Amino acid sequence: MRTKTRPEWLRCMMAAAVAGMLFGCLSTASLAERPPNVVLIMADDLGYECLGANGGTSYKTPVLDRLAAEGARFEHCYSQPLCTPTRVQLMTGIYNVRNYVRFGVLDREQTTFARLFKKAGYATCVVGKWQLGAEPDSARHFGFDESCLWQHTRGRTREGGFDSRYSNPSIDVNGNEVDYRDGEYGPDVVSDFACDFIERHRDKPFLLYYPMILPHCPFVPTPDSADWDAKDPGSKLYKGKPKYFADMVAYTDKMVGKIVAKL
Repeated sequence: MRTKTRPEWLRCMMAAAVAGMLFGCLSTASLAERPPNVVLIMADDLGYECLGANGGTSYKTPVLDRLAAEGARFEHCYSQPLCTPTRVQLMTGIYNVRNYVRFGVLDREQTTFARLFKKAGYATCVVGKWQLGAEPDSARHFGFDESCLWQHTRGRTREGGFDSRYSNPSIDVNGNEVDYRDGEYGPDVVSDFACDFIERHRDKPFLLYYPMILPHCPFVPTPDSADWDAKDPGSKLYKGKPKYFADMVAYTDKMVGKIVAKL
């Protein structure tokens, strides 16, 4: 079997992003007149069995199931056992053994797909979970004009040992630390930013990369859960409570639907 070079791999990834679950939103103009907009979404620790499209029956994923039914499915794809190595590999198209530095760090000398899109004239944005370098300029350095990220310049927990990603989150917006304390929910904050980016760039080619915060632990209530508490400072348990995982999978699907509806 012939091994793909990095440019070939990135072209394949771009094609995947335009079709099916990694989808693009095409304008009415032909591709010869205008390149396609591209949205790439990656869920964080969503198992194969979670999707109804894969035969799962334990969770409700109607949006993802519809995308799978109406689009193209790429079935010979594999993630890494941990989320961060997957992020590094997806960003660069290189096996981790070739460019690993340390956990949570992407070598700043690496070329990312966002840089290639930016070089091609695209407006670029990343929202969600970063965990690829704590420098305030890291997202921009790797090719993203705009960013709204959890675990960018700060760690997983805030003062008091509370997890900072879900209820009342601590998010970095374009490299600036913002603490939300009025009942906001992290996935809503970043998806709102994504929708605003789409709205502001409708008339130009754009890349939106959305490496989701959901449904990674801690397993905690979502705003759609019966016992959601808008004043909750965040979980002190790393794993949280497994009974909330189904709610988080449902909210993952909801966030994808939110982006699809905006396109």
